[in-house]
Amino acid sequence: MASFRFPFSFSQPSVPKPPRSTSSSFRLSVSAVAVTVTVGGVAAIAASRNPWVFSSHRSSQLPWGSIALASPSSESNVVVEPKTGFSFPATIGGGSRRLLGVGLRKKSLLGLKNIDVYAFGMYADCDDVKKLVGEKYANLPASELRGNKAFVDDLMDADIKMTIRLQIVYGKLNIRSVRTAFKDSVGNRLKKFGGLLDNDDLLQSFTSLFKDEYKIPRNSTIDMTREPGHVLNVAIEGNQVGSVKSKLLCRSILDLYIGEEPFDKNAREDFLDNVASIAAVDNK
Repeated sequence: MASFRFPFSFSQPSVPKPPRSTSSSFRLSVSAVAVTVTVGGVAAIAASRNPWVFSSHRSSQLPWGSIALASPSSESNVVVEPKTGFSFPATIGGGSRRLLGVGLRKKSLLGLKNIDVYAFGMYADCDDVKKLVGEKYANLPASELRGNKAFVDDLMDADIKMTIRLQIVYGKLNIRSVRTAFKDSVGNRLKKFGGLLDNDDLLQSFTSLFKDEYKIPRNSTIDMTREPGHVLNVAIEGNQVGSVKSKLLCRSILDLYIGEEPFDKNAREDFLDNVASIAAVDNK
């Protein structure tokens, strides 16, 4: 899966990891004037007077996409999920939430093959993240922070504004399938974190937001945003369809993407790497 690091200036660059064997990746390690991008172990450098200039290449050296960010608040700049070619804005919410990871949700079809269901982008309010780190993890270096289970749990439990944006890839997907899939996956997480409590009504309040009347053709988007106060807002194609206030529900949904058994392990790793790098700005 694609991996990247957002434009923050560090006094000491992070040590690059070996390339992953299962997917291409790119990570942005930003200095004041240059961006180093790694895809399948191949690095390219885009130098500019503007530190918000990114570019990337596949391991074949063929360019597959580039973005130039005019300002941190711009929502017109994108990051591409490499397998599907689907793009995600680098920031949303007026620039308050930044894209920290992209991934791909696959599903087995009749046990015969995997289909690409949707690409997803994971956004977080960086100020909220740094506040959490400053309050509880100020003494941990970034290298330890990214692998700290307590920190990951706090990311899912804390009142941090985060958005999971789904972008539909599978053209035959309908809203009933989405509702059924969430009933299964979110239901399992509610049982995992809710213990012996009966959370059927909570699950129903969430899945009922995905009404049959909504159409989700290829390229359409579904946003699930944790707002302050642990309110989960759901929007389809930018139109809010409803909300549910529940810390347990927010935790259960985030666990699908950044928990210990995520839909895309590489995307989770990239997200946590980038969160740790953000925290390192105030933690170095």
